[in-house]
Amino acid sequence: MTDMIDMNDLKTELIQMVEAANDLSALEAARVAALGKKGKITEQMKGLGKMDPDARKEAGAALNLLKDEIAALIDKQERALKKQALDERLDTEKADVTLSPRPEAKGSIHPISQTMDELVSIFGSMGFKLAEGPDIEDDWHNFTALNFPPGHPAREMHDTFYLPDDPDEQGEAAKKLLRTHTSTVQIRAMQEQGVPIKIVVMGRTYRSDYDITHTPMFHQCEGLVIDKDIHMGHLKGCLMDFARAYFEMDDLPVQFRPSFFPFTEPSAEMDIGCSRKDGGLKIGAGDDWLEILGCGMVHPNVIKNCGLDPDEYQGFAWGLGVERIAMLKYGIPDLRTFFESDVRWLEHYGFDPLDRPNRATK
Repeated sequence: MTDMIDMNDLKTELIQMVEAANDLSALEAARVAALGKKGKITEQMKGLGKMDPDARKEAGAALNLLKDEIAALIDKQERALKKQALDERLDTEKADVTLSPRPEAKGSIHPISQTMDELVSIFGSMGFKLAEGPDIEDDWHNFTALNFPPGHPAREMHDTFYLPDDPDEQGEAAKKLLRTHTSTVQIRAMQEQGVPIKIVVMGRTYRSDYDITHTPMFHQCEGLVIDKDIHMGHLKGCLMDFARAYFEMDDLPVQFRPSFFPFTEPSAEMDIGCSRKDGGLKIGAGDDWLEILGCGMVHPNVIKNCGLDPDEYQGFAWGLGVERIAMLKYGIPDLRTFFESDVRWLEHYGFDPLDRPNRATK
């Protein structure tokens, strides 16, 4: 066994060997050379049995202390080399954190949601506020208050889904049904908000139809303005500005044709210019017209039914199908496909969540 001077020399040798390791593999080799089964410290410990008791006790304590010091030094050197390796990787490697780590299906905005966002933006810029109401309505709000008295022939066009009668409620007004139009919200607004009113209403409506242009559930957008001295000129200006903003055509031809709705008088259909050449439909200048919405001055009976004086207050209203104008703008041929949950269809007609295809939504 070596004496204490030899122990100091061994310590110096091992420290130099560990500190000279410039990577993790060299450090592992230094650890094995110092502390392994055939390492220098291990070999020294094997010779303790040949020493007398006093010398063995002193040498054993010194070797254990040296072993702990070298182990601590190796651990410190390992942490330093790992940090150095990480710093070098950070300096040399580049990672684009905006890229997805794996291919994933990209979501999109449904054309109905996109169109409703556009409508809110356009009418919001005109000062309209968004109003909402329940899908389940009573007969009075859905028909009678809107000048559809019981037995009125126009009710046949609004065949809808009726709920079972409540035994505790009696009478025609108490019947519950799924609303056939969002005009019910206009009635509630006049009753609850008072005047003046300037609202736009959007939501689901229900009728018993199903074909290429009708579905049992669809979406409507309606507007209502009630105040003093409101006239047909206000209606025409509002809807002409809307149509030109929505279809993004400042010179879009617009015309109003006389029509009939129980809740407006006078009533009109609004048409936009189009061309149907070669079997296609092109919105804009052309030799034909396409109806897109119904409108008119609110009927005095409707104003009276809501507790207002029709001699003091007048207003105008309109209604349009959200799916219909989405089909016209985005070239969707069949109304039923809006609700078939076909992912392929949505991938084709859907909108990027960050995209703003209409200048009104920018």
